[in-house]
Order: sequence, then C-alpha cells, then structure tokens
Amino acid sequence: MHSIARRQLAGVVTLALVTAVTTVILSPQAVTQTVAALADRPMLFAGLLTVAYLLRFLAAWPISVLSAVVGFTLGVRGVPVALAGAVVTCLPPYLLAGQFDRRGPLGTLADHGDRYFDAAGGFRGVVAARLAPLPADAVSYAAGLSKVTLPLYALATALGELPWVTAAVLVGGSAETLRIEGASGGSALAVGATALATLLLAEPAYRVLRA
Repeated sequence: MHSIARRQLAGVVTLALVTAVTTVILSPQAVTQTVAALADRPMLFAGLLTVAYLLRFLAAWPISVLSAVVGFTLGVRGVPVALAGAVVTCLPPYLLAGQFDRRGPLGTLADHGDRYFDAAGGFRGVVAARLAPLPADAVSYAAGLSKVTLPLYALATALGELPWVTAAVLVGGSAETLRIEGASGGSALAVGATALATLLLAEPAYRVLRA
C-alpha cells in the first residue's frame, strides 16, 4: 500500500510540475494566433489544432480558448469541429485518471466521485458537470477515477459542452482580430447553463435527501 501511495504521489506531483511549467512557458494568445495563422494551409492547421487539443490539459487552459480559434478561422460552420475538439481534449485526463490505482490515496477522491455518479447516473452526471462552470479537467479526472464508461463519457461531454463551444465559436467568428479574453460566452450563458445543470441534478438530489 505504501508503494502505491508513493507512486500516486509521484504521478500527481509530476503532472502538477508539467502543468506549471507548460503554463509559464506557453502563452495561450501566442499559441492560438500561431494556429489561426495557418488557416490558409488546411493540413497544417488541422494537424496543429489537433495537437493543441490533445495537449491543452497540460497547460490547464479552458476549452473555449481553442473553440474561439476555430470560430475565428472557420466561422459558424466550425461548431462541429470545435465540439469534436472539446471531446478529444477531455480524453487525455480521463484516460490518465483511469490508470490510477484506487487502493491508494486517490481512492478517497474516487469514492466521492462514485457517490456523485451513483446518485446522478453516469450520463446525467457528466452532462450536468459539463454544463456547470467547473474546470473541464477536474470533471475529466473525476469521471476517469470513477470508471464512467468511455462511450457514455464522450457523448455526455459533447452534449454538456455544446452551449459553451457554440458561444465561444460565435465570439471567435465575430472578432476582427483573435482575442481569447471573454471567449467563454459571458455571464448570461454561465447562469443559464448552471440553472440547467441544477435542474438535471434536482431529481437525484431529492432521492439522496429522502434516503
């Protein structure tokens, strides 16, 4: 058990250090402008955008940063691309969390996640968590630790991220110059999405309170 705890601690510390270094070294504005500059070279644009989506979690950037790039480059027709990217970018932390041994210290976090997903249901739980203005990667790690199945996780992520992605694409598409500030969609969207997440969780929360 001690060796498992040491391995988990080492893994968490390593991930935290990589995230901190990546955040300091890479500027989201610089990266997104580099990606957008390749708009007239579709193959390079698609390749670099894919890499950016896959590695985004290492810099802990919000997904809306890349959604805005897609909107700025492709306009409204980029919504399906950005939505697919949102699902892809949520896979690495989910898959990484699934590799952790639940017998170690992270087992406690997994137990909390299990109680949430048992009460809300895997699909409803992920959709509600994505709709709420929570850090995307925190939701991914929780779902991975709790062993939410991959197909269900991917579909629920797409549904929950749809309003956020659409708003960011529209913001990016309406901008004359690429700016990532305010690309999340504003306070009105946050209030509306949170209200919808609350409605989704009202029934399971009521069942838990009754029990």
